[in-house]
Amino acid sequence: MYSADRQSPRTVRKRAAGALPCFVLLVLLLASCRNDMEKVRLFDPQNLPQQSLDTIRAVRSLGGKKQMVLSAPRVVVYDKPERKTVYPDGIDMMIFDNAGAVAASIKAEYAHSLDEKKIVEARRNVVIIDFGSGDTSYLNSIVWNSAEHRIYSNDTVKSVNGKRITYGDGFESDDEFTAPRILHQRGTMTFEE
Repeated sequence: MYSADRQSPRTVRKRAAGALPCFVLLVLLLASCRNDMEKVRLFDPQNLPQQSLDTIRAVRSLGGKKQMVLSAPRVVVYDKPERKTVYPDGIDMMIFDNAGAVAASIKAEYAHSLDEKKIVEARRNVVIIDFGSGDTSYLNSIVWNSAEHRIYSNDTVKSVNGKRITYGDGFESDDEFTAPRILHQRGTMTFEE
């Protein structure tokens, strides 16, 4: 006979068998609670934007004269680790000369601005139209340094003007597009119809 304090071996096995699935479930739950550090960084307050804007149009003028108009479907502004503005869905920029006429336009699929350094960099399928010469230039990236009044790129450039196509390695201009030029030209082809 068994006393009230002792349990039969059959009861102990039943309880152990019932506890095993609970133990396995607990181990699986604890093992799946690991944090992916890349995902955790996304929610770090240091990496969150200060502002997010949809459909913007910004006008820059100096002395009452319009210098530039920037349009973008989305803008995200960060304060940390440095102040920067990101245009994740691209930009469309119009640059004006001293007379107020459109000198050039720049379009890109992505851009960001380092606000304290006064630098805007546009990337991915950059298209520059120089309205003075009629040239349309295609690049992978371009930089506008507004403190130096300079637009430049070290990328391969393809420039089209009517039936003429010019290739080069680099581009530079002042920020009013009065003297744009393709650097290290590799050749010009003219096509006849």
